Amino acid sequence: MDAIDVIRAKRDGGELSPEQIDWAVAAYTRGEIAEEQMSSLAMAILLNGMSRAEVSRWTQAMIDSGERMHWSALDRPTTDKHSTGGVGDKITLPLAPAVAACGAAVPQLSGRGLGHTGGTLDKLESIPGWRASLSTIEMLDVLNSTGAVVCAAGDGLAPADRKLYALRDVTGTVESIPLIASSIMSKKIAEGTGALVLDVKVGSGAFMKTHRDARDLAETMVAIGTDHGVRTIALLTAMDRPLGNAVGNAVEVAESLEVLSGGGPSDVVDLTVALAREMLAAAGLSGAKDPADALRDGSAMDVWRRMITAQGGDPHAPLPVARESYEFTAPFAGVLTRLDAFGVGVAAWRLGAGRARKEDPVSFGAGIICHAKPGDKVAEGAPLLSLYADDVARFPRALEALEGAVEIVEDAVPDPSPLILDRVG
Repeated sequence: MDAIDVIRAKRDGGELSPEQIDWAVAAYTRGEIAEEQMSSLAMAILLNGMSRAEVSRWTQAMIDSGERMHWSALDRPTTDKHSTGGVGDKITLPLAPAVAACGAAVPQLSGRGLGHTGGTLDKLESIPGWRASLSTIEMLDVLNSTGAVVCAAGDGLAPADRKLYALRDVTGTVESIPLIASSIMSKKIAEGTGALVLDVKVGSGAFMKTHRDARDLAETMVAIGTDHGVRTIALLTAMDRPLGNAVGNAVEVAESLEVLSGGGPSDVVDLTVALAREMLAAAGLSGAKDPADALRDGSAMDVWRRMITAQGGDPHAPLPVARESYEFTAPFAGVLTRLDAFGVGVAAWRLGAGRARKEDPVSFGAGIICHAKPGDKVAEGAPLLSLYADDVARFPRALEALEGAVEIVEDAVPDPSPLILDRVG
């Protein structure tokens, strides 16, 4: 095989053969294909796309670059969820315990936040003592004892994807739907789950801004899962406004605890239950206990406490609180018609809740609490957002991010838009 021939084939709109794909991914992982050559191939894929067969084989090649996890020792079926990322998206926290409380095992490998989107591991690390890094044996122990585990992916899982992702990030090829889909699905399939539910976010705070692009990504990922024997479905959900009321790390954990206690914001509860039902159905447990009941009766909370404890955390410890706060108030009375997810996400990032680079630290107590959501009536001077940071010097830049993110109309009729927009699979 020759890298130039593979690049030319895709550059000219051709379909790569299985042998070409296998060789290119393996050779790049070994360092035998130069970075500039893989950059050219990634750009050719971005411009010319890939067929279903190509995407499926590319995904398999990335899986084959590392280890694959197996959960055959468990006495219950496995099912997992992946979100494409958003603002206030703390769904994994109540979802994994709720699904486990209904009879499935949830091996959830999660990531950290970057930019305006939050990371599940950052949220959980605000719990004193909790640790994200577990070996496969430790994951199995936690799954056996609690039914759910949320942790970081090890270095041995799809190393080709990790190397290619870093390259795409600096070569303008992040937006390629075949490469996005294969990146996500290679890790999820290597994770070894038997069923997978995808939460594909749509809107200003999401990676996919339009319904068309989000559906294209969802259909590609569902096809990959199907081709690899993993029962996969996708929900397209709104990310034009923040999910729930809390945006940050510890503040999102606190809100998740409200949901696990049978309360919490209705959108977080509704999406948790909808995804949980899909996960259970995909795992063949559609006749099991309803996850809404698991949230109401405390059984999901029981799983949460055992899961956090099993990973070294103290589920009863106080969560971090930021030292400083600022109230963002309504300039006049009316109906809140817009609370832009991207603007709120960037503001939380600038308060310290997020990071610009993977190695940056985060402030666990920083974040935002939304006191009103689109469709709500607000009074003049009423608090719309509470901002939290450890340093008052962070507030001016956060407020800049909120300019134009909030819209109030005096005579508007409340008209909340739907949360779940579409389903694929």
